[in-house]
Amino acid sequence: MGDPRGDDARCYIACLQCIGMEAPGRVASLWWVAVPAAGLLAGAALQMQQSELWPALWVRGLAAAGCLCVVCAALLRRRAVAPALCSAALAALALGFAVTSERAAGRLADGLDAGLEGEDIELTGLVAQMPRVATYGTRFVFDVESARHRAALVRVPQRVLLTWYDRDGDSARGSGGGGGSPDSAGADTLPSGPAQTLGAGQRWQLVVRLRQPHGALNPHGFDLELWLFEQGIGAVGYVRAHASAPALRLGEAAGAPIERLRQAARDAIERRVADRTAAGVLAALALGDQGAIERDDWELFRLGGVAHLMSISGLHVTMLAWLAAGLIGALWRRSERLVLAVAAGVAGRWGGLAVATAYALFAGWGVPAQRTVWMLAVVVALRGAGVRWPLLLVLLVAAALVVALDPWALMQPGFWLSFVAVALLVAAAPERLRPAGRRRRLVAALRSGLRTQALATAGLTPLTLLFFQQVSVVGFVANLVAIPLVTLVITPLALAGLAWPALWMPAGWGVQALLTYLSALVRLPFAVWTAAAAPPWAVAAGLLGGALAVLPLPWRLRALALPLVLPLLLPVLPRPDRGRFEIVAVDVGQGTAVLVRTRDHLLVYDSGPQYSAEADAGSRVLVPLLRARGERAVDLLVLSHRDSDHVGGAASLLAALPARELASSLADDHPLRALAQARGARHTRCVDGASWSWDGVHFEMLHPQRADYGSARKPNALSCVLRVEAAGRSALLAGDIEAAQEAALVARGADLRSELLLVPHHGSRTSSTPAFLDAVAPRLALVQAAYRSRFGHPAPDVMARYAARGIVVVRSDRCGAWTAGADGREVCAREDGRRYWHHRNVPGPDPATAR
Repeated sequence: MGDPRGDDARCYIACLQCIGMEAPGRVASLWWVAVPAAGLLAGAALQMQQSELWPALWVRGLAAAGCLCVVCAALLRRRAVAPALCSAALAALALGFAVTSERAAGRLADGLDAGLEGEDIELTGLVAQMPRVATYGTRFVFDVESARHRAALVRVPQRVLLTWYDRDGDSARGSGGGGGSPDSAGADTLPSGPAQTLGAGQRWQLVVRLRQPHGALNPHGFDLELWLFEQGIGAVGYVRAHASAPALRLGEAAGAPIERLRQAARDAIERRVADRTAAGVLAALALGDQGAIERDDWELFRLGGVAHLMSISGLHVTMLAWLAAGLIGALWRRSERLVLAVAAGVAGRWGGLAVATAYALFAGWGVPAQRTVWMLAVVVALRGAGVRWPLLLVLLVAAALVVALDPWALMQPGFWLSFVAVALLVAAAPERLRPAGRRRRLVAALRSGLRTQALATAGLTPLTLLFFQQVSVVGFVANLVAIPLVTLVITPLALAGLAWPALWMPAGWGVQALLTYLSALVRLPFAVWTAAAAPPWAVAAGLLGGALAVLPLPWRLRALALPLVLPLLLPVLPRPDRGRFEIVAVDVGQGTAVLVRTRDHLLVYDSGPQYSAEADAGSRVLVPLLRARGERAVDLLVLSHRDSDHVGGAASLLAALPARELASSLADDHPLRALAQARGARHTRCVDGASWSWDGVHFEMLHPQRADYGSARKPNALSCVLRVEAAGRSALLAGDIEAAQEAALVARGADLRSELLLVPHHGSRTSSTPAFLDAVAPRLALVQAAYRSRFGHPAPDVMARYAARGIVVVRSDRCGAWTAGADGREVCAREDGRRYWHHRNVPGPDPATAR
């Protein structure tokens, strides 16, 4: 056995070598690069924790302080290294914070005036990116050149996100379907409907309706408003194209040359490859067009643990740079004059960097491509200067450059997964001699590949759980086949197909083989491990455990990785005590979805709307939220009635999580009844008088009565009304009942008194009668309705009835998800996690006449 102290020393030396500090003389010079880069990252990250931006005067004062720290660092650099480095760190921190704040203030200032929301505005501008065609229409980014409202020039954001629905926006938005008919006004006038000839770089004159960016805001959910803010999009809206407001194309496409090339290549792939899934994957690999991959295919890639391969990776860019450098260097050597002017090696390196940069821009300039380009740029520049930095320092500088250009990239999971993956592999890479003999080199390469994949899997598992609350158990096995297949076969063929399109056919066959392999793997039991969102201390412990698992440290230290990661893999789930319940009114837009949690049971009341043929509240909101809360099954799913804004997400919910029982007023032949039965859920009808108790919490169904099923003329009249009570707290979930049903409940003498009322029919004028409100006498009323609801919900006169009775009204469009904990604490997601980019929804004029 070897000397353990010798092992420790070797590990220590390896760690010093991997960060480039094995020689004490190099420490000072490297720290002068590392400290400012880390300070810049920290300053930008700290700035993004603000709920409101600092006043401009404060920001400028901070910038001035940062400049003063730079001067101090320069003066102290040769006399007192430690104080000088501290000054440099403070300078970078302050300047990173200040510059990010200035850029954020500029983006917030480029917003849409509230008075222009919902108004017809004539825009002239440029289609800035490749349009995205979906079943509901076409979505595209539009750079505005001028805007008119009622013939007067007005100021609107420089960049807006528009949707051209299948029908005119007033009737089609949210419908997810419809068809248009051709317009005979001319070849350059598109009818209302999917703009098939819409292309990047084209100039158009469009009549649109805009609104300020606003998205659903739920715990652990996707932050649409952050994404729009990062993209520089100041408003969203839809095109109104009809006879009185024609859309006019203004000349030939002239702008956005890179996007035009990308769209031409994407269209060529779609024409050549018949299989839509294969075409989407090839477009993602060759062009960085990840939106070309369908939602179901993304789910398969995530479950199989290979989603990271479905984008332009650093390996793709590096391979292209290496090939380009070799080719340029070889051609350069053929010219004596060129070699005398610039060495072939120098020309090859800079030429390879130029090709890599051009390809990264052509591929959409994603974070992995940016990281690789900046790392290559630093290495090439250092090589030209005769300096060598350790790879971890190069990676840190590349991260700082990415954040300097796009500070809000820090908030995206892809940033951390991309940089941390490379950092772990660099830090864990051992120094090995190249073995002699071809067979030994092949064996060594295979062993190195297995080791690299094992390190990446172990090191990234904590981050994957942090961001997505799930990790693929079969990912290691899947990647053993997927990485060489995608990297060495599919991606090179996809790229070569840009020059010779016939190669896209064998690339498509490779994609189909990969899909078959992944489908077999994800059908295995326990193919995916799902864990609830962990508390901060468990996250910190898990990240430390992941680092210990891969770093070249003594085994007695690496053995600590498993106990450190366990709280992240198996977090303790907060649950109400017996006799108490928690309620969450989920923000799903125009629709209803409520969670009721007791100690050992979960009830889901309605499942929200279907947004389009590709998306619904179940897949987009409820399933991620339930997984983040550690829910593995639904004990009772209540679907109050058949309207799509209440049952639109049910199919996705039933497909993702087992439901033990379904209670509804749905007809016997409704497809959801058959789906629930196929998934093993027992169905019961909502009937007045049905009651049960879970963990000391009492549930009672108050409506409909059995006779109502034969006499009701509207689905709303059959809404399941549920009352929940425990420990002096109560809630009434009223669905979409209207005045007649409210009167019947009052007349029957039902026990309606409740502390919390889910406002009937989203605050419509059809409901919330005075007698009903007096009978319920709630302290707080919840309205689940979309921002600027096209139905005008909630109606102002209805809200006046609540105000006259002193009832506090909470609206999902202003609160986001609302949670009442078992301890009585009530939280609005918009207030609890507010950041400066989140929409400030202040009361304003109603967008439509309330119904």
